[in-house]
Amino acid sequence: MDRDRLRKDIKANAEFGALDDAEHGRTVLTGTEANRQAREYFVERLEDAGLDVRMDAVGNIAGRWTPESADPDAAPVAAGSHLDSVPEGGIFDGPLGVYSALEAVRAMQDSGIEPTRPVDVVSFTEEEGQRFASGLLGSSVAVGERSVDDALALTDGRTTLADALDSMGFRGEGRLDASEWDSWLELHVEQSRRLERADVSVGVVTTITGITHCDVEVRGEANHAGATPMAERTDALVASGEFVQDVERAANEVSETAVGTVGKIDARPNATNVVPGTVTMGVDIRDVEYESMNELVSRAEESLTILESVRGVETAHSRDFVLEPTDMSERCREAVHEAGEKSEIETLDLHSGAAHDTMHVADVTDAAMLFAPSRDGISHNPAEWTDWEDCATATRVLAGGIATLAGAQF
Repeated sequence: MDRDRLRKDIKANAEFGALDDAEHGRTVLTGTEANRQAREYFVERLEDAGLDVRMDAVGNIAGRWTPESADPDAAPVAAGSHLDSVPEGGIFDGPLGVYSALEAVRAMQDSGIEPTRPVDVVSFTEEEGQRFASGLLGSSVAVGERSVDDALALTDGRTTLADALDSMGFRGEGRLDASEWDSWLELHVEQSRRLERADVSVGVVTTITGITHCDVEVRGEANHAGATPMAERTDALVASGEFVQDVERAANEVSETAVGTVGKIDARPNATNVVPGTVTMGVDIRDVEYESMNELVSRAEESLTILESVRGVETAHSRDFVLEPTDMSERCREAVHEAGEKSEIETLDLHSGAAHDTMHVADVTDAAMLFAPSRDGISHNPAEWTDWEDCATATRVLAGGIATLAGAQF
């Protein structure tokens, strides 16, 4: 593979939505000018590599390589990721997966490798969920979980996804159908420090964590901060502080891989001289074992019951979002490990603590993920960084995995 070619593409993509006050970093939301530029550059690179480009009705983009050695009617092997970002995000999250997949195809072309299946290079629409959905938008349509019409009707409060795609010229036709793929691979930055600490350049994901979100309300009594004695208060924020600590404690006790986060808090009336009367919180719970997730939810509910008794508050909670853990395909994982062995590149099994489009794709075909190291574990931040050599090394393993799954000898 050509490391400089991969680096050039990622650096070029980083210019779209680049931040003025950071050396690296970008903001690329679906339907923006930066998103249009990123998509156009990607399509140009696909066409330069001789791939047949198509785009579906929700803006998912796929380029297909069908060499003479391949049966054009065979189910293709697909690989890719996404081009959108969080606000003020990094330059590798998403684009590394997209351009490593393209570079894998170009490397096979340059090396004369002859797969018996076509290979698709894919960019899904709005993985990050920053404008029109809660995340994994394009892949949810590609696996049939969300209809095209429902997706196009999504709105950010000002415009619909349909109008946003039209404004960029990236609203195609039909639906990219992931169930038609023989298999799927996605390379992504790790967003943690396990590879860095182990000094290993490639991770092979065993399971993608499950996620559940709970909304919690704690109701006390708003009152004057100066005239209300401490013993006569029903402070909703103080009670909520105990709940936050209970969530942290439970996550540490339930499982080595479980995490629990109270990441959103709204205290009302939110005035310095008023005892907080109501607090609403958003709770994020994740683990690779669904039973552990349920145990954490139960522990959170128990905490609220105790607060009602001890603190005199009233509480309410709901669990409105549940995404169960997703195991990766053994066949695909073996192909990736084999590619690492052939290239004399060490690989390390580990789980993913973040959600990815691969979670959806794994519902309809065999799928696996690879990780490249993240410096200091930082992601969703302009400081996100993966060394270029690590990008290249992980791409070599990705290319070998694709070649194996596509029936090629290398």
